[in-house]
Amino acid sequence: MNNFNTKLIFFFFGLVSSSLFHISIASIVSTGDFNKDFFVIWSPNHVNTSDDGKTRSLKLDQESGAGFASNQMFLFGQIDMQIKLVPGDSAGTVLAFYLTSDQPNRDEIDLEFLGNVSGQPYILQTNIYADGFDNREERIFLWFDPTKDFHTYSVLWNLHQIVFMVDTIPIRVYRNHADKGVAFPRWQPMSLKATLWNGDSWATRGGQDKIDWKNGPFIASFRNYKIDACVWKGNPRFCRAASSTNWWNQFNFSSLTSIQRRWFKWVRKYHMIYDYCQDNERFQNNLPKECSLPKY
Repeated sequence: MNNFNTKLIFFFFGLVSSSLFHISIASIVSTGDFNKDFFVIWSPNHVNTSDDGKTRSLKLDQESGAGFASNQMFLFGQIDMQIKLVPGDSAGTVLAFYLTSDQPNRDEIDLEFLGNVSGQPYILQTNIYADGFDNREERIFLWFDPTKDFHTYSVLWNLHQIVFMVDTIPIRVYRNHADKGVAFPRWQPMSLKATLWNGDSWATRGGQDKIDWKNGPFIASFRNYKIDACVWKGNPRFCRAASSTNWWNQFNFSSLTSIQRRWFKWVRKYHMIYDYCQDNERFQNNLPKECSLPKY
């Protein structure tokens, strides 16, 4: 696909995206201030927040990584975060942005950005834990340089599906097939976390490329986040209802639109590099049940 066609497609998508993604001011529970909505969970001296609380960065060096987590827990909604990834030779680093229930049989919705050797494309790995089990990894090459500017990474999580998005483009769908015996995160509330850490035992080329500490410190930056979700108050009934506030549970968001499906297929055709549902060797020709079920 040449650059001219790509620009035309993205221009068209920008014109129609406002009709695809609902925004309900009444359901937005974040303030836009990292100091008010999050707390530091790891290495405060490696977390830097602007005076107005609107931007935050995490630092990784030989001493430590860092992380922060939301003050609230949520059951369904949409999470958006603008992130600028670690620039330069970031091999071995992992930036994780995820929802987790932190229970022994935890549910978790993961985006993990795997550092690269300079000049190589960044890998985004997604994974889903349901009832304590994962092994649902997918990997894509991002189609832009995520270190040059901020890009928006999102998760839509509702009763029907989990949709991972990059700049509003759906890159992965995990459908609720609980009625067919497939585990789906639908009961446990989750908090939102971001961490930057040393993953050089596995992150880049299976651990072959280690962190070169001479290139540190490694810094990832965050801004313009939005948490449009149901705050957990102890009763799942309120979060599972379809209402004007819980817009994500409405029928319009139960599946991808036709335009979203086209973008989803484009990502999988041109940018996907690993799909657990195609790894017969790993699962000894006994792929997980959801692999044979529809995504929308």
